[in-house]
Amino acid sequence: MAQVRVGLAQVDVTVGDIAGNADKVVAWTRNAVERGAHVVAFPELCLTGYPVEDLALRGSFVDASQAGIRKLAERLNDEGLGDIVVVCGYLDRASGTAMGIDRLGRPKGSPTNAAAVIHQGRVVTSAVKHHLPNYGVFDEFRHFVPGNTLQVVRIHGVDVAIVICEDLWQDGGPVAVAREAGAGLLLVINSSPYEANKDDLRGELVSRRAREAGCSLAYVNLVGGQDELVFDGDSLIADAEGKIFSRAPQFEQGSMVVDLELPAASGTPSGTHEGIEIVHTVIHEDPVAPYDAMDAAIAPRLSDEAEMYHAIVTGLRDYVQKNGFKSVLLGLSGGIDSSLVAAIACDAIGAEHVFGISNPSVYSSDHSKDDAADLAARTGLNYRVIPIQPMVQPFIDTLGLTGLAEENLQARVRAVIWMGLSNADGHLVLACGNKSELSVGYSTIYGDAVGGYAPLKDVPKTVVWRLAKWRNEDAKARGQQPPIPANSIAKPPSAELRPGQQDTDSLPPYDLLDDMLDDYVEQDRGSAELVAAGFEAELVTQVIQLVDRAEYKRRQYPPGPKITHKAFGRDRRLPITNVWREDARKAAEH
Repeated sequence: MAQVRVGLAQVDVTVGDIAGNADKVVAWTRNAVERGAHVVAFPELCLTGYPVEDLALRGSFVDASQAGIRKLAERLNDEGLGDIVVVCGYLDRASGTAMGIDRLGRPKGSPTNAAAVIHQGRVVTSAVKHHLPNYGVFDEFRHFVPGNTLQVVRIHGVDVAIVICEDLWQDGGPVAVAREAGAGLLLVINSSPYEANKDDLRGELVSRRAREAGCSLAYVNLVGGQDELVFDGDSLIADAEGKIFSRAPQFEQGSMVVDLELPAASGTPSGTHEGIEIVHTVIHEDPVAPYDAMDAAIAPRLSDEAEMYHAIVTGLRDYVQKNGFKSVLLGLSGGIDSSLVAAIACDAIGAEHVFGISNPSVYSSDHSKDDAADLAARTGLNYRVIPIQPMVQPFIDTLGLTGLAEENLQARVRAVIWMGLSNADGHLVLACGNKSELSVGYSTIYGDAVGGYAPLKDVPKTVVWRLAKWRNEDAKARGQQPPIPANSIAKPPSAELRPGQQDTDSLPPYDLLDDMLDDYVEQDRGSAELVAAGFEAELVTQVIQLVDRAEYKRRQYPPGPKITHKAFGRDRRLPITNVWREDARKAAEH
């Protein structure tokens, strides 16, 4: 057996910031060296940020990535960090031993999702991602060509097989031949987006693949927000029997350094198995001298609500900071949605950078105005009241608007105020709508739907209540004042755009609605299946028609962090012009 001290650096990088991302690789490599690590791994496409999307198709960007990885290798050596082995994701081209032989449909020079192995100032070899995901939020078939090798690097007498993200999730490919390659450690670099309860699935997968490979498995993941994706870290290590014995915190940038005792290299020759060529590279033939190992640790797991809340906070914080904003602005109605968004914003960037605007109308209740003011006092955010009736009335007098047109006018006047203040002061406007409302089109386009980011875009209404209650309970547990007024959580939801209005005037109760939406939106079940599941046919038809007709609104809604299995936008893509309609009443007749 041989000892190896492995560092897994889950870092928060920015797409396109090759120089800034390289700075982070250098800083965390130095941290690993100071802690005695022999090898440190960084996430998938760490140098370029992930996902690069169509930047991968821009030759200048690929050139910059290739130059950047060479410059990074030289810099690490120049700064006295050349002895440690660094594995770092970057964007490369299809060429050289990392790609094996050329084949039809994969010309040299095509972009590849690669992992550089850096030592003593140079890139010793590179691994190329084999399985390219093309589902959900992923479009990697569009951007990359696949590799067909398993890179096995001997580090201090241990053969370390290196693969990239989806290679772990799919059967076959390089992971499947790790056992034949004689690997003592399977090292997987990842940029695996967060969704609720994915940490459980991820842990089960790592355990299973470790057993299949017959060796320990080290999994490092990205952390931070990138547009609509959030990465939760959760790096982990399992032994050859699949037992997870070390795990990093979620949503925290940092490095986990762990001592492993692994089988010494067996000298397994290179060869081809199941279409995958095994390529061996030797950096250190001999193991290190025996030393006292450090104890490994497992970070405590977050509750479901804490996990979702942290994901939304992370997504908002990084969207604000990476896009150069200094502050955010939102309409504060006193309702549950805007109250939760305000609490999230204060946690993400600090209350001093959050501006809440109350825009009461003639229909706004006293308790709503009081609840908005109460939340502002509880959180310490910047608060301002601007009544809208003086601006609404001239429109009504001029155009004679009534009914729904009058209701939407109020929402749009509010939006004009928010965007005006945004233009004047540089705030990022936050849309406060939730996934349930967005599903059925219960929002005003160019009204409450305006903004640059929507923290609750992928959060069903019932989950909004859960998160609000959790945030208040968490505050109490910390000895702090709960940020969200109890009345905002307890009162029936209402847009307050006409006298006595409640959401249930137009929609089913949210617990029933969210149950139906989970089947139709998340699970892609048809109307007949919903009726078979026990939902009333007339209601099924009504809700499905609302969802289908609101597609054009969703296309114009701001981005927001993905937390469910199927988020609107990248995950769920349906045509706007579409005459196909599910009719549960006809299905019931048959």
